[in-house]
Amino acid sequence: MTQKKGNLFILSAPSGAGKSSLYKALLKADENVRISVSHTTRAPRTGEEHGREYFFVDVDSFLDMIAEDAFFEHAQVFDNFYGTSKQAIFDMLDQGLDVILEIDWQGAQQVRAQYPDAIGIFILPPSVEALGERLKGRGTDAEDVIARRMAKAVNEMSHYNEYEYVIINDDFDEAFQQLQAIFVAMRTRMPLIREIHTDLINDLLS
Repeated sequence: MTQKKGNLFILSAPSGAGKSSLYKALLKADENVRISVSHTTRAPRTGEEHGREYFFVDVDSFLDMIAEDAFFEHAQVFDNFYGTSKQAIFDMLDQGLDVILEIDWQGAQQVRAQYPDAIGIFILPPSVEALGERLKGRGTDAEDVIARRMAKAVNEMSHYNEYEYVIINDDFDEAFQQLQAIFVAMRTRMPLIREIHTDLINDLLS
């Protein structure tokens, strides 16, 4: 049986829609899924560790990496830079692992230009009110930051139709089941099965 290549998933959502909780649950439930650890110039939040949530770097180091073409995608979000290492992603895909890129719609467009087979999943909140309550409930952002995120959320959500799958995160358990189903289904696509089970299919059809 041929070693299969992993799938690259793009996971996007406005802040507060619950994408982090969903992908963390998926990582615990599925040993074949990995999350890409991005580089960022923003300061670590309470409880975050360098190399786990992000690789925290200064602006000059980030700009040097851009000049070296080291990023699969990169973008400026609010006052901070975010980027994804090319080599890290391709190494995991070659191992047959499914990789999640947790990026915004702008980063998703960059990834699709380089990797058209990427599979997009967009997470929507059940309402604007719920989104605002979730952001305030974090207790990590100041009021002015929350206001900026809410103002930007409508623009972000307007790009939902650029993605193959959309999950409305109203009930967490239901949203999680839908996310799992997408990952499982993508592993049984006909071209992939034909590639890794060529001998079996030839035997069955002979």
